[in-house]
Amino acid sequence: MNANEPTMRIIYDGAIYQEENAGGIKRYFANLIRRLPADFEPHVTICRGPSVTDPSHQFLRTHRFRRFRPQRFSVRLEKVFFGRVQDSHSFSLAHPTYYTLLSQREIADYLCPTVITVWDMIHELFPALDPSGSVAQQKRRAVEAADAVLCISENTKRDLLARHRVDEKKVLVTHLGTDLDATLVQGDERTPSRPYFLYVGARAGYKNFDGLLSAFAQAATLVSDIALCAVGSQFSREEARRIVELGLTGRVEAYSKVSDRQLAALYGHSIALVYPSLYEGFGIPPLEAMHCGTPVVASNRASIPEVVGNAGILFDPDSANELTDILVSLARDPASREALIQRGYERARRFSWDETARQTIEVYRNLTR
Repeated sequence: MNANEPTMRIIYDGAIYQEENAGGIKRYFANLIRRLPADFEPHVTICRGPSVTDPSHQFLRTHRFRRFRPQRFSVRLEKVFFGRVQDSHSFSLAHPTYYTLLSQREIADYLCPTVITVWDMIHELFPALDPSGSVAQQKRRAVEAADAVLCISENTKRDLLARHRVDEKKVLVTHLGTDLDATLVQGDERTPSRPYFLYVGARAGYKNFDGLLSAFAQAATLVSDIALCAVGSQFSREEARRIVELGLTGRVEAYSKVSDRQLAALYGHSIALVYPSLYEGFGIPPLEAMHCGTPVVASNRASIPEVVGNAGILFDPDSANELTDILVSLARDPASREALIQRGYERARRFSWDETARQTIEVYRNLTR
């Protein structure tokens, strides 16, 4: 082999880049690919124009197909295009970004070792989110075909092994990290004018935002000058109706499409992040909050305690009264936040994208020796 040739060529099928609401997964691959050694040559297949979410690496090769009209011809050529990419390069390893491929082939069809990252078991635990069962079936086939399976938490690994016949020896845990710049906390970005609790992320279903609204409504009757700030999409009609019904008009604000700079400021100026989710594969917002010096109040379910540890206040998400008591206590006694902040800083240091990449690269090397 020529001394200038890469020792490892990896194909990352970019199916996830078709999804608008998959920012966490895109960040995962961006942070991983950016940290690959100089003797690696990552190849990424993408079916759209350039975007800020595209990964970067000094030797990155991007195979891009742009759809056109009529759609039926575009889809046919797209399948051929990505199939040829898959066949025309001698890849050392494949790490698809999701459980399906842009070539519309099966992951079992790769002629090289394959790595799959499993994010959670949401579609299996909440089947209403996957009525046809197609996502769960795609995941099962991908996991069974893979030579190594990376789970983003110990809880996700347990859930996976409980529901699929997978050799435990090929399942490893690689926690996530955060690339949110904590120095941005001191910025002058717009934040609510009164003391506020912060919520970050999607809000439907198992995210239990309605449970938070109920608990906050009770807290707001006991502490007059507090607000709730929700970072994510604008409120739906149902959410807006619920806010009025609970007497929270003017007390709950939605911040949509925030930059990292504004997000850091929102974390840093809040009383605490409240994370009431019934299930998470990992849970990035609590890690971001701890990284930014923000106390965390979080559900005691699934992987969340694995991330938060003893650095936050954990509660039963089925108990609105328990959450209300916590919110009132923190709002009335700001000094009690300091110990949580310090423990959060220590806890957040346990998670980093550098470590995620190091562990993943070790898996790559082990599979290709």
